[in-house]
Order: sequence, then structure tokens, then C-alpha cells
Amino acid sequence: MSEFESEVKKAEGELAREQSLVPVSPQEEEFNRSLDDEYLGDWKMQAQEYQQKFQEAATKARDFANEKFAQASDKFKELSNKDPKELVEDAKEYARRKPGQTILISAAVGLILGLLIKGGRK
Repeated sequence: MSEFESEVKKAEGELAREQSLVPVSPQEEEFNRSLDDEYLGDWKMQAQEYQQKFQEAATKARDFANEKFAQASDKFKELSNKDPKELVEDAKEYARRKPGQTILISAAVGLILGLLIKGGRK
């Protein structure tokens, strides 16, 4: 017997004494296996439920994204058909009607552009 094998036997003996390990009978093994199958069945059912919920959420997200993409596409087509002077007039009219939102939108756009420009310099 090699030194490694003797060390393994020694470790097994110490482990058995510390944890009071006893051999398992075939009936106990079968009982434990049936319990494992029961728990695994529960886990499998939960996994299938979560998979179904995830698929439903993914479908909803895809539908939402498609809807928003269609809306953005329609808006882009509408804007591309307009004259630039007409767009400027629309923007001025919007600013007159909703000055607070105009300021917030301008600040957000400025912040984003500033981050993009600053990030590009690094």
C-alpha cells in the first residue's frame, strides 16, 4: 500500500469516528433515493413554473419593444417628411406651451452630450 492510500484510509477512519458514520443498508439507500426523487420532483416543478413565467415575461417584453419600435418608426417617418423650418417652428411652439418640460429636456440632452464628449476624450 502506497503512502497516499494509507493516508486516505487514515483520513476515512478519522472522519468515521468524528461523524459516527455507519454503513447504510440497501433499504435505507432505497428510502433515501425515493426522498431525493420526491425533492427533485418538487424542484423540477418549480423550475418549470419559473421557466413558464420567464417565457411569458420575455414575450410581453418583446411585444412591448415591437410596439415602441413601430411607434418610433412612425414618428421618424413623420419627422423625415417635414421641412426643417417646420420642425423649428414646432419646437418653438412646444417650448411656449410647456417651458418647464423644455428646460428639463434641454438639461438632460446637455448632460448626455457632455458625458459622451467627456467620455470620448479619455
